[in-house]
Amino acid sequence: MTELFEPLTLRGTEIPNRIWLAPMCQYSCEAEDGMPGPWHLVHLGARAQGGFGLILTEASAVVPEGRISPQDAGIWNDDQAESWSAVVDFVHSQGSVIGIQLAHAGRKASTYRPFTGEPKGSVPESEGGWPTLGASPIAYPKLAEPTEMTKDDIAEVVAAFAAAARRSIDAGFDLVELHAAHGYLLHSFLSPLSNERSDEYGGDLAGRSRLLHEVYAAVRVEVGDDVPLFVRLSASEWTDGGFDVAEAAEVSRALSEAGVDLIDVSSGGNYPVRIPIGPGYQVSLAAAIRAEGVPTGAVGLITDPKQAETILSTGQADAIFMARAALREPSWPQRAAHVLGVEPGPYPPQYTRGAW
Repeated sequence: MTELFEPLTLRGTEIPNRIWLAPMCQYSCEAEDGMPGPWHLVHLGARAQGGFGLILTEASAVVPEGRISPQDAGIWNDDQAESWSAVVDFVHSQGSVIGIQLAHAGRKASTYRPFTGEPKGSVPESEGGWPTLGASPIAYPKLAEPTEMTKDDIAEVVAAFAAAARRSIDAGFDLVELHAAHGYLLHSFLSPLSNERSDEYGGDLAGRSRLLHEVYAAVRVEVGDDVPLFVRLSASEWTDGGFDVAEAAEVSRALSEAGVDLIDVSSGGNYPVRIPIGPGYQVSLAAAIRAEGVPTGAVGLITDPKQAETILSTGQADAIFMARAALREPSWPQRAAHVLGVEPGPYPPQYTRGAW
């Protein structure tokens, strides 16, 4: 058995392999009501059919103003949770585990979706946009300036994450990931590039990470001790003065000690910079955090089965998150099983006649 196809058990939840679908926004709630629909069922369901051991949803907003675009998915009300339950049930029917990524876009909210031919930048209120909130009144370049959050705003966001987590578990999700990466709200508090607060939510790393810890603590209370919780971090901003891998490792250690089960290690997104992209370009970040004794998932141009197996077998990460490669090839795990000599591969019975 290869490590890529070894199960991983977290708090009693067994994930059948280490090939996991990364959260990827689909911007496909066309009614702009945050309700997942047929697109989400087919998109996520196809990857479960394809053998991904863990399916993570796209960033799902905990409040309406936490959406990146008007077409984002959400879980701020019970109707949305009920719609997600149909996706959950199908993914479970294929033997996969499913988690939801809970998110608030902060200063990067209320933007046009990044589809070819659509406008760019902030959506004005006259076109269905809304005012944004942030750690400080510092705009992401070319977007509208956010309003600095008050302590009441912060308390409301913490409560919204907790309520969304409760709905998620009631809808049948197996685990929850908190989105603290890519320049969205929780990341914007972590970074000195976007957080210039002088109160207890700013300043040193303890202050800048306070909101993330408060959100985690509130969510843990709601979901209980049996539910695995992940946090996605941008472990480098690829620019001087930003949140870096040393700070990410420190935050990850503290989160792990508090009970976070795995850090999903990404990078960038809080400030527009040229990232040195190449095969596995973020793996070293996951390895640095894992070296601190914290379980990690690696993501970023991991496209080849042998490459993925090497990352695990050399101890650089505990699991592989796949994004663009999974869009191109929903059944990537089935091909990986063939390449690595794992038999039988993860096929639903309807597809065994198409096995590699």
